[in-house]
Amino acid sequence: MWMYLGLLAALFLGLHNLCKKHAVQGNEVFPVLLGTISSSFLLLLPFYIGSIYFPEYMRSLGFHITSIPWQTHGYIFIKSLIMTASWVLAYQALKHLPLTIVTPIRSAGPFFTFIGAILIYQETPIFLQWIGFFLIISSVIGYSRIGKTEGINFKRNKWIFAIIGATLLGASSGLYDKFLIQDLVLNPQTLQFWFCFYTVLILLIILSITWFPYAEKRKAFKWRWTIVAVGILLVAADYFYFKALQDPEALIMLLSAIKRSQLIIAVVIGGIVFKEKNKRKKLLPLAGIMIGVFLILYS
Repeated sequence: MWMYLGLLAALFLGLHNLCKKHAVQGNEVFPVLLGTISSSFLLLLPFYIGSIYFPEYMRSLGFHITSIPWQTHGYIFIKSLIMTASWVLAYQALKHLPLTIVTPIRSAGPFFTFIGAILIYQETPIFLQWIGFFLIISSVIGYSRIGKTEGINFKRNKWIFAIIGATLLGASSGLYDKFLIQDLVLNPQTLQFWFCFYTVLILLIILSITWFPYAEKRKAFKWRWTIVAVGILLVAADYFYFKALQDPEALIMLLSAIKRSQLIIAVVIGGIVFKEKNKRKKLLPLAGIMIGVFLILYS
């Protein structure tokens, strides 16, 4: 069952990436990020209020947000710090790079999660899983060569380093999620609500220094409907992902790889919608990534 939940998370993540590209294109990154997380928080806020005043009803719906100790709040705050840093780097890179370059680099995330799952959680891969992960990495290298034909030098372009940093932080957060869900026994909606709450606070501090004081930057910001859509789709994707992690048999390294099937939406549909270059050439490494994911699922 957890694999199917992982595929649902991948579907919403693919749509999330398309909306995110539209939201940040030619726009101020930090207020877009604040708008998306605020949308997620506002979507979850009625569940929190309902959990205070109508706890039994919310439990019957399966959306009860539980009370948690301050120590657990601290752990969730750490996740918010990690993901805020990852998103800031990813959004900046997405603003300056084609979606068909950013998304496949992000697809290297399962490799780092894979290594962490072995070292931290002692998850044991088999032969086909090794092949699948290395196929994903080699396909990402193939994308770097295609990127050079679009005027993107992978050694000198700072946005490439930004998206690599975002990928490493995202992989760290993925490993941390398993600790939060399984060891601290947090339900998905509780983790999501407090994570959004602390992330909004962190972003408000950042914007109070980098954006709010500057009139030119405020005028440059463009409100788009996709900002709200990104927040809603992120809540849906994370909910199914965390539900999958609740299963004691769920392997974080496999879940991380299953989520990469979002590439079909992001690369194929995204390439058409945003009219990006070399779409046909990018299909070959895309196929390599998808075969790698298939091998993991098949194994």
